[in-house]
Amino acid sequence: MRVFVALDIPSDVESQLVVQQFLMPIPRKVDRAQFHLTLGFLDEMDDTALEALHEGLMALRMAPFDVALAGFGIFGKAKPHSVWAAVVPSEPLARLQAKVERVAREAGADVPARRFVPHITLGRFPAMRPEDAARLELAVINGAGFRAGPWEVTEMVLYQSTLTPDGPRYDALMQYDLVS
Repeated sequence: MRVFVALDIPSDVESQLVVQQFLMPIPRKVDRAQFHLTLGFLDEMDDTALEALHEGLMALRMAPFDVALAGFGIFGKAKPHSVWAAVVPSEPLARLQAKVERVAREAGADVPARRFVPHITLGRFPAMRPEDAARLELAVINGAGFRAGPWEVTEMVLYQSTLTPDGPRYDALMQYDLVS
């Protein structure tokens, strides 16, 4: 089963992101119901590893903290493939992500070693023509003043990711309260 751990996005922030999607020339937009902030993508896990992950996430605790958005970014600068809303740097968020990663490794997940770039994906797309990429880059630059939130984080969610011809579908498997 392909799984990941993420934070849900409040509906008012989702609405603000949908407006931004409309204003940008994004060829393939992510549906608002799929918006999330990934803490750890764990890919394929068997039942034993999933149970260990569940136990570890159940025990994870942190004080509530705020998250906010500021601006946009593009992955794949030379060949853009996705556009996202940027999360304001946050020490508590980085700490939570590191804890999730540790729990996942202890459960047996093969967690890729890469820098955590907290974001909410707004669109994914295949290779773009240079003029379309330039229009998207300009929209990202023009959106530098975008702000949303803050909202308080008190829980996280374990999702299953299912690949479909229309893109990935995410289904919540379990919600974990961070505050005891």
